[in-house]
Amino acid sequence: MIVVRPGNSINGELGMGFRYTIPGDKSISHRAALLGALADGESVYENFLVSGVTTVMLNALSETGVTWELADKTLFISGVGIKSRRKNIKFEQKMVRIECGNSATTMRLLAGALPTMGIRAVLDGSPGLRKRPMTRIVKPLSEMGVLIKDTNGCAPLYIEKSKQPIKAFSYELPIASAQVKSCLLLAALSADGTTELSEPGPSRDHTERMLKGMGVMVEKDFYEGVDLKDGIHWKRYITRLKPAELMSLKPLKLTIPGDISAASFLITAALICKESELKIQGVGINPTRTGLLDVLIEMGADIRIENERIAGGEPVGDITVRSSKLEGVKVTGSKVVRMIDEFPILAIAAAYAKGITDISGASELRYKETDRISSLCQEIRKIGIEVDEKPDGFTIKGSRPVGDTTINPHGDHRLAMAFTIAGLESQNPIYVSNPEIVDESFPEFFAILKQFGAVIEVENNN
Repeated sequence: MIVVRPGNSINGELGMGFRYTIPGDKSISHRAALLGALADGESVYENFLVSGVTTVMLNALSETGVTWELADKTLFISGVGIKSRRKNIKFEQKMVRIECGNSATTMRLLAGALPTMGIRAVLDGSPGLRKRPMTRIVKPLSEMGVLIKDTNGCAPLYIEKSKQPIKAFSYELPIASAQVKSCLLLAALSADGTTELSEPGPSRDHTERMLKGMGVMVEKDFYEGVDLKDGIHWKRYITRLKPAELMSLKPLKLTIPGDISAASFLITAALICKESELKIQGVGINPTRTGLLDVLIEMGADIRIENERIAGGEPVGDITVRSSKLEGVKVTGSKVVRMIDEFPILAIAAAYAKGITDISGASELRYKETDRISSLCQEIRKIGIEVDEKPDGFTIKGSRPVGDTTINPHGDHRLAMAFTIAGLESQNPIYVSNPEIVDESFPEFFAILKQFGAVIEVENNN
């Protein structure tokens, strides 16, 4: 257990030449490792996130015959190619058992990639992962001709090698989801024609950007209109992938941008703590990921983005944030999709804001590492903040948190980090149990906060 003692400012700078840098983007690191495995040749990724979930992905790839090496934060990975060009076929003959730990991203992306690699496998994971819904990928993969079975809608997943080519198809995702979209795009790499995916919102597009860099033909379109029957306005975001015959994916060499999701905790810390200023260099500012920045600025946050550039196919910038007086806002629509991982820390910003913050259209949060809506509301009440839980979100009435309580992060790394930030300016200390789970995505989180002024101590909870 840790105790977070309030009262200090948060000041400092992260980036090249400083003691700490923001960790490499988790979503991009996941995809980089897997796409490197599908390439013909060696891919090199600098600033690769070395954490619990990415280690799970790398170990899973080892089970498929992929070799890789980590030198500090640089990943070297030797791809085996897609099945139509694969030379090493010994792994295609046996059923491989792959443990995905607590990482739904690893399981869902592998479920799309393994048929393209021509590998039979059982995908399994932790008790928590076994509760995560998998029908959302199993159903469309089955429509493509992938021989895949789930277990009562969840893991374990069983993938058999099909004698028939994967079928290209058109599919409408009921909910915008980068994981589902990426899973289907990976399977579509070995399909017999163009696959078209349609989403109601702009989910993150890291997979598409990397595939383009590897020579794959990926197109994006956007359509909107009004239904003549009921007058409802609709939007659809289209992604098309056309695989080339006997496709060979080029290996990639790139520097992975800093993770905007990781940066969001430090950004909020500087906003709520008095007399604070924080500068973070090299943060990924992909527009499908910056919903939280837009919402915080709408709340009155003093946030500046400078030195915008493209690195490894991704938009990157340097972010400066200063202490600010925040006001409550409404959050719904496309912003929800663009900040789906940032709601725990938005809830903390809302707790410190003046007035009401209302979140709706975020039912996807109920299917994360935990039911994030239920767990978040439960713990928010503990720190003395009024919150009303809704089926697809919550409403928070801002005031300075009372603290003087112990937070249960419910096995969710983002809840552990969010409530650590909550304790930096609360009326009394806040205790957080099981803090080690932050290593899933941000191993240097506590060290960076302490470097910049936070008072965080280990408590003996026996």
